[in-house]
Amino acid sequence: MKRILLPAASLVLALATAPAFAKGDPEKGKALFYTCTGCHGIADYKNAYPTYRVPKVGGQNEAYLVAALTGYKTGDREHPTMQAQAESFSDQEIADIAAYLSSLKPAK
Repeated sequence: MKRILLPAASLVLALATAPAFAKGDPEKGKALFYTCTGCHGIADYKNAYPTYRVPKVGGQNEAYLVAALTGYKTGDREHPTMQAQAESFSDQEIADIAAYLSSLKPAK
C-alpha cells in the first residue's frame, strides 16, 4: 500500500505546486516574436560570441517554450541576450509567444 501512496502523494504535491500557465494568444505572440526573428528566424544563423547555432523555435512544444522563457526571465537559464529579452515580457506575453511558436511547423 505504501508503494502506491508515496508516488500518488508526490504527484499530487507536484501538481499543486506547479505554476499555472496562462492561455496564450497566437496573434499577439506573432507580433511579440517579431523582434526575435533577427536571430531565431534566420536559417543556420550562428551567434558571433560565443559561437553557436541559434535554434529555430517554431513548432516547439508550448509548455517547453513557456518553461524556457520563464527560466530566462527568472535567471534559472543563463544567456545574457535571452535573459534581457525574457525579462521584458510579462507572463501573459510569454504565453502568447509560446502559443504562436507552437502553432508553427517545425523548421527542417
